[in-house]
Amino acid sequence: MRIIVCAKQVPDTSEVRIDPVKKTIIRDGVPSILNPDDANALEEALKIKDNNPDVTVSVVTMGPPQAKDMLIECLAMGADEGVLISDRAVGGSDTWATSNVLSATIAKMGPFDMIFAGRQAIDGDTAQVGPQIAEKLDLPQVTYVTEFEIAKNLKDIKVKRQLEDGYEEIEIQTPCMLTAIKELNSPRYMSIGGIVDACGADADIKVWNAKDIEVDLTTVGLEASPTNVYRSFTPAPKGKGMMIEADGEKEQAKVLLTNLKAKHVI
Repeated sequence: MRIIVCAKQVPDTSEVRIDPVKKTIIRDGVPSILNPDDANALEEALKIKDNNPDVTVSVVTMGPPQAKDMLIECLAMGADEGVLISDRAVGGSDTWATSNVLSATIAKMGPFDMIFAGRQAIDGDTAQVGPQIAEKLDLPQVTYVTEFEIAKNLKDIKVKRQLEDGYEEIEIQTPCMLTAIKELNSPRYMSIGGIVDACGADADIKVWNAKDIEVDLTTVGLEASPTNVYRSFTPAPKGKGMMIEADGEKEQAKVLLTNLKAKHVI
């Protein structure tokens, strides 16, 4: 069984800077991490591998050359293979163009049984790429997976899908696409042996360009992206809150009520 995990390297910062012309995130000088939801997706794939030695886990990502560091982290956690698509031709892709790149890459990688992805990336919060990949590869999909169970035959799957007001229990078979949320599991740490192997010369990390994956160049990159960002900004920080000091809860409530009336809130 082969599981492919779609992952993304994202900026690790609460102070995001925006390019005023391209309307994209400025990543220079900002430390990067494995996207949290993608870490949950990888963990669930690795749990299947833990119980089934014939399972292999491949991680695919699109990004600049430094995204290879994230793939090294994934291999150190237990993944078997990493594939990075890095090419200026795909830079600036929106979710539609990104899914074109990743679906072409997965098709190039060969047969697979399951694709895991995180629900969304913390730098975009769109939750669109996973479902778009599933559509382009003609796969059944379940999003917002909070519980996962796979049968011994490695084909029949039961999942619990989180909703705003409850959950759905769904049965699905491989091949399929699943997107994970943080409630699904707790991602493991890298092991010392895994780090040594992932940083060694034998680590299986491939770096491909747009030509390698044979993607239509008119469907990728900034110019091919149909999403138009008209305004993008970092919200101004909120003002300092007010601390209410009084003896006892009743007095605190009185002070709060007085302040709310003074501000014409009530």
